[in-house]
Amino acid sequence: MFQASITENIIVIISGTLLLCLLGGFLISFLFVYRKRQQRNRLERLQMQSRFQQELLRTQLEIQEQTLKTISQEIHDNIGQVLSLAKLNLNTVDMTKQDELQEKITDSKNLVSKAIQDLRDLSKSMNTDNIEAIGFIRAIEYEMDMIRKTGFKTQLDIEGKMIRLEPQKELILFRIIQEVLNNIMKHAEANAIEIKVNYAEKEIRISVSDNGKGFDLTPLNENELSGFGLGIRNMHNRAKLIGADFSMSSNIGNGTVVSLAVPLNNHNL
Repeated sequence: MFQASITENIIVIISGTLLLCLLGGFLISFLFVYRKRQQRNRLERLQMQSRFQQELLRTQLEIQEQTLKTISQEIHDNIGQVLSLAKLNLNTVDMTKQDELQEKITDSKNLVSKAIQDLRDLSKSMNTDNIEAIGFIRAIEYEMDMIRKTGFKTQLDIEGKMIRLEPQKELILFRIIQEVLNNIMKHAEANAIEIKVNYAEKEIRISVSDNGKGFDLTPLNENELSGFGLGIRNMHNRAKLIGADFSMSSNIGNGTVVSLAVPLNNHNL
């Protein structure tokens, strides 16, 4: 009887020890998995922040490059011609003809004033510091003004109360819009562009539409290596980086609409 009791106690002790070992092993495994998951999440956040910063730098460089192209074209096509007319006016001044003299001087002053105003407008061209200072909407307005000078009909409609996003998000968002506008001018064969910005309760909805020739979206799914597809995927990836949804709709002969939805409560970055 006594021997049986000792045996039972030993069994209980062994069972309890095994149970404690199992619980300890489970707890250690749980802590190990938990820490590993924490490390993985931390690494993913760091990688996301790194990608975001790299994309931000790339965006800044692209905007600066586009700014230089715009300045070069504007000086050549507009300001240069205005100053040439002013110079021509002054070169043809006849000091003996007082009536023509006053008219040519007045015309030259007006031309120089126009060139100065155009230079001031040009100084407001899109650069990273300016976008942060004036905001996303004003940056789009300036971009549309520059496009209008090339012969396009442009329209910008804004609905709702304006809300500023983080400067980095606004910069990337502006670059997406700028890239869409560049594609329209180069490829769409359009003469009218309309941008709508709707400040809703939880998101900003943006659409860019043109009256161009449109195109078939099928190649996007068929040839991932095409320049056409890569350009659109680049815009899509940038939108995803700031938590925005990017979509396109187009039909041959009926123009194209690019849509963006930017959450106002996204603080992932």
